[in-house]
Amino acid sequence: MEVNPMEIQPLPPLPEPSAKTVTQLRRYASLLAVANERVRLTGPYDEETLWTDHIEDCLHVLPLLPPSGTVVDVGTGGGLPGAVLAVCRPDLKFTLLDSLSRKTKVLAEIIAALKLPNAEVICMRSEDFAAARRERYDAAVVRAVSEAGVIAEYLAPLVREGGALIAMKGSSVGEELAPLEGLWHTLGLAEPNLYEYDLKDHKSYMLLWKKSAPCPAVYPRKPGRAEKKLWWR
Repeated sequence: MEVNPMEIQPLPPLPEPSAKTVTQLRRYASLLAVANERVRLTGPYDEETLWTDHIEDCLHVLPLLPPSGTVVDVGTGGGLPGAVLAVCRPDLKFTLLDSLSRKTKVLAEIIAALKLPNAEVICMRSEDFAAARRERYDAAVVRAVSEAGVIAEYLAPLVREGGALIAMKGSSVGEELAPLEGLWHTLGLAEPNLYEYDLKDHKSYMLLWKKSAPCPAVYPRKPGRAEKKLWWR
């Protein structure tokens, strides 16, 4: 299904990074490339591809972040986008969350090497983590985790009322959104805004939901249920 062009907004301009920020991001790319030789944290291993395909992509989240507060990156893997955002926004506090200990152990080493005091790495399933820190975050972000409806169930319980859920998406976003129109209130969410941006030779998309009401206590469900039994069906 094609995305309706009338529903798409241009992504706000990216802030210009300082020379210090670029240097630190390059350092992150180098550390991630080396770490990928030990544990597969992301796709291609070479440093330049990590920069052009992953780090530059993650920078597009920056215009949608809150002016202050806390952000959780769910399914962070090698720190994409959470580590990138933590480098660029030292004024925000970031939680980098992943359920695989082999990934979080290596990511914690990368964060320590970068000396990022505004980032913590936690190994836990998002469903369990939501019980521990329910609706405490000002924003939640996700990249390459699942389809839009499943993502929303993972993120909504983590974000306070008035906060934002941000999902980086590809060309299938129209198909994912179509059956959910008018149903987002089930999770305490307003209808999402859809933003478009150029990445190399193709279009990419950013979904942003505002948390308009508390998330019902039944969410999140037990680990694994979000993808096995879709909440909107």
